[in-house]
Amino acid sequence: MPYVVDFVTVSTVGLESSPVAEALAGLRANEARYFKNKYDHVFTVSPASEEPEALEWVTRILADERGIVIASRPLEVTSFEVAGIRMAYVFYESGLSINVMYDIEATGKRAVGFKLSEGMEIPEELASNFKFARQKSKLAGVIRGSYFVIKGEY
Repeated sequence: MPYVVDFVTVSTVGLESSPVAEALAGLRANEARYFKNKYDHVFTVSPASEEPEALEWVTRILADERGIVIASRPLEVTSFEVAGIRMAYVFYESGLSINVMYDIEATGKRAVGFKLSEGMEIPEELASNFKFARQKSKLAGVIRGSYFVIKGEY
């Protein structure tokens, strides 16, 4: 069942099994606030089992582009299009959030972003290949993030 993410009253609904559920909920709310403020888009997530196409798309891009397989269990996903950009997010039990930004125009920007919830370690599958920068968020505390540019067509 889809869940509209509230960035005013942060909730751990759907994320309860994560050891960093509060921080992951803050990270999810931080993303919801960004899309509401920038694009007037309501950020809605679903259990990963209910949106297998979005999860498969993100998983395939990670595997094809960098040979990355995420060990953690996906909890929630969302996919949508806004301002000519196809977006997909996966929120993992470990506290990891992965987003794919894929401009529909062939000349546009296309990238995969990683965000780590406060309190989680860098996942083994990402540790050797990515440097993570820190950013402060009122909703999520300290977020560490990294990204890579997508080269292929998806």
